[in-house]
Amino acid sequence: MFYQLSLSYFISAMTRSLKKGPYIDERLMKKIEGKDPLKTGLIKTWSRACQIPPEMVGFMFGVHNGKTHVEVLVTEDMVGHRLGEFSLTRKFTRHGGKMQKDIDTKAKEAEITQAKAAKATTTDAKKK
Repeated sequence: MFYQLSLSYFISAMTRSLKKGPYIDERLMKKIEGKDPLKTGLIKTWSRACQIPPEMVGFMFGVHNGKTHVEVLVTEDMVGHRLGEFSLTRKFTRHGGKMQKDIDTKAKEAEITQAKAAKATTTDAKKK
């Protein structure tokens, strides 16, 4: 079953030939066919290569990243991209090590002192 879709939606990442059209998982389309996006819960999928057609907008998908299902709410901006682009497979650990941790703690302490000072000035102004 091939879905007739406008190819202008899929220009962003067209790796397949225009003759074949975009890859859209049929099982995934059957799961959302005729359903209301607000009433439908999380739809789990392992199909990371599936391109997002306009019919998927508003649905919540659980895209598998190799370990867990990451919740992805499909918006209009995502049309033409693939589901796997929004479910990262690698966890980013920041750079810097111990030196970066020291910088971060000093920044947090500065924010806390600024917040306390601002709170004290607002309470003093209210008392007068």
